[in-house]
Amino acid sequence: MSLTPKDGSIDNRRYDLDWLRVIAFGLLILYHSGMFYVTWGWHVKSAYAGPLIEPLMSTVNPWRLALLFFISGVAVRFASDKVTSLASFAGSRVFRLGVPIVFGMALIVMPQTYFQLRQSGQIEAGILDFYPRYLSGDPEWGVITPTWNHLWYVVYLFVYILLLVPLMPLLRRLAWGPIGQGLGWIASHPARLIFLIALPFIAYEYLLSPHYPTTHALIDDWANHAHRLTVFLLGYFAAKNPGFWRGIARGWPYALATAVGLWVFGGLMEAYWPSVEGTVFGKPIVLSEPALTVLYAWTVIISLLGLAQKFLNHSSPALRYLNAAVFCYYIVHQSITITAGYLLTEIFALGPVLEPILVVGITIAGCVLSFEIFRRIPVLRIAFGIRQR
Repeated sequence: MSLTPKDGSIDNRRYDLDWLRVIAFGLLILYHSGMFYVTWGWHVKSAYAGPLIEPLMSTVNPWRLALLFFISGVAVRFASDKVTSLASFAGSRVFRLGVPIVFGMALIVMPQTYFQLRQSGQIEAGILDFYPRYLSGDPEWGVITPTWNHLWYVVYLFVYILLLVPLMPLLRRLAWGPIGQGLGWIASHPARLIFLIALPFIAYEYLLSPHYPTTHALIDDWANHAHRLTVFLLGYFAAKNPGFWRGIARGWPYALATAVGLWVFGGLMEAYWPSVEGTVFGKPIVLSEPALTVLYAWTVIISLLGLAQKFLNHSSPALRYLNAAVFCYYIVHQSITITAGYLLTEIFALGPVLEPILVVGITIAGCVLSFEIFRRIPVLRIAFGIRQR
């Protein structure tokens, strides 16, 4: 990634976005560990699941994936601008994303479905007997197999890139031309940066989300596609736009204050909703909730971009290591979490404190160990999308 806002250059490494990418993936790994302990639906559940950490999960849920798609759009802009042939760029994405998707669906994600069906009582123990049925797509289970589960982010990113590759010459001209100029003008004032960019996402919430609930199934996920592809394109167009990044540098304190205010308001509504619901304020609050959620998510993203630009735009050995490792971590983490969580909660009665500590610890240790092993084996390095230096 390039463009250092401090000096206006568009050719220097964007270490702030590298750090944000690592942080966003790290939060996602912890979030999925938390899904084992909340009351919301998920593949497997702990015996100690409850609502305790749900407010914390709700705090990061609206913006965690939007931030990743934005950063992915930035990364695609810089990567595609470096190549002389769009065909070679598409081929590199097949190698970098397509191979891990196929390998992940065929092998890495499989334990998630196995333990899900074991906990629901649909299959007997025996993962070796289960695996051929998983690959063949046994219809008796009521779940689609082979599946991509958490790898849907990689699948969507891969599809978006392949769809946009033929359009990239046009997208570049638009980025340097009318769209880039318009984005720079919007970002030049904090109010425009906060509210105008949020408008299409608010429209999606009212026009698409009620009719197309999120499925992560690719072919029928239209509201989710609208959100993810738009924020991906926003990252693409913003990547080398000095006006946008100057606007982020100026506007992030206002965005942070707005995000905190919306978070406090949401907490108050959660606490006092029964007493408000039947009043004259009840219906307007319900109608405004999608718009306020979008504004909260976007102002958090602006705040994180601004804070990273100010405090994290520097390299370090830790960043270089994590930048290489974090994609592998993402691919393997949920299978480790589900396997460890299922075995701990079904076999041992460790209590609501020790068990989650072990689940998180095993997940992190498993991610680190996986990367250290896989990066040393050429075939596995390709299978897990690990860049060769």
